[in-house]
Amino acid sequence: MTPSPSQQTPQATRYSTVAIVLHWLLALVILAIFLVGTYMTDLPFSPERLKLYNYHKWAGVTFLALTLLRLLWRVTHRPPALPSTVTRSMPTWQNHAYHATHHLMYLLFFAVPLVGWAYSSAAGFPIVWFGQIPLPDLLQVNKELAELIKPVHELLALALVGLAALHIAAAIKHQLVDRDGLLARMLPVRT
Repeated sequence: MTPSPSQQTPQATRYSTVAIVLHWLLALVILAIFLVGTYMTDLPFSPERLKLYNYHKWAGVTFLALTLLRLLWRVTHRPPALPSTVTRSMPTWQNHAYHATHHLMYLLFFAVPLVGWAYSSAAGFPIVWFGQIPLPDLLQVNKELAELIKPVHELLALALVGLAALHIAAAIKHQLVDRDGLLARMLPVRT
């Protein structure tokens, strides 16, 4: 028996608090990892560079764990549908771009840290998460393979940052140009 309209739960118009926290936390971690990664690669070999590489790897593994948590949350907690005012006014190509961008970002959320982990393993630099928890190597030490993997990690990281920039630009467009309130669904505070 279908519940009457008065018995049905209203459709959520905002993301859950957990989804919002994970979204913004992952955004900050992506930014931090990218900035540290860009900075550290230009440093000469030194204790500071080694320290930053460890921080970068620890943040990458943390990002991977948070991404897994976010994906599990998303699978078990359906996100709110796009408002009908948005779907009616959004051209088909934008709707396809919206979905493609999100799927590619999730793919890169896993690919970037896993390829970085593989690079670290192949280069012979094991990851000891926060200096306390030794993680298994994904590959055996192979310096030649490491040299092939390193640019792939960098390229995937650039792709992720590029998609994140596109995601941000679309959110700003919806907020400032379309004025459709779409951004408010992911803001920490109700507007």
